[in-house]
Amino acid sequence: MYFIFSKLLLIFILPLTWILVFLIAALMVKKTKQKRQSLIISIVLLLLFTNPFILDQYAKYWDIKPVPLKNKGSYSCAIVLGGFAGEDAKGNGAFNGAADRFIQGLKLLATGKVSHILISGGNGSLIPDHFEESDWVKTQLLQLKVPDSCILIENRSRNTIENAAFSKAILIKKGLQPPYILVTSAFHMRRSLMIFKKEKVDVLPYPCNYIVGKGDFSPGEFIPDSQVMTAWSIYTKELVGTAVNSFK
Repeated sequence: MYFIFSKLLLIFILPLTWILVFLIAALMVKKTKQKRQSLIISIVLLLLFTNPFILDQYAKYWDIKPVPLKNKGSYSCAIVLGGFAGEDAKGNGAFNGAADRFIQGLKLLATGKVSHILISGGNGSLIPDHFEESDWVKTQLLQLKVPDSCILIENRSRNTIENAAFSKAILIKKGLQPPYILVTSAFHMRRSLMIFKKEKVDVLPYPCNYIVGKGDFSPGEFIPDSQVMTAWSIYTKELVGTAVNSFK
């Protein structure tokens, strides 16, 4: 039930949803004062959530800084959270814009920082089909000549809470000792760390897939950009998810 509720809630927390709500209200209400207020609010929200500089400043606060890692061979496993691969139009597996999670996890393994890599992710769709993300990712790792003995797969999780719980069980079963390196997108790391801590899994943050710029004062940072709203939708989801998970 929580999984379904979290998916449906997302629709109502997106910045675009609220911009449209106030815009529709401006068109429908009859009183001039309320019409003007609704229109002003929708315009202000639009300018706020398309401003690159404001997003960058927020991201500087929100994104977790990486922890300096020790020398080669110091860690038993990198936990790479799913969400970086899915099905294409033909039903075949494909990487998406978060593929840096895969790249960085593979890099940790290839450079000897970790001895194992655990891919955690099943199918997070409301109506799932046969595709399991981590199973497909394993085929890609094998094609890159990663030894099967170094690959751990967790293919049941649908969200970060299940990522932590199911990964913990696998790590304990394999006898791999903490701390583990947690690999996920920078915007997702804060919530992930909180959830793994609650699950009593000792992890070190290894953020990647940064989706914002430097937040400098160049003129371009103040030009409205529609892509910024997409990024805000991601950060809003993380903020609300973190708040909700803090009470669980």
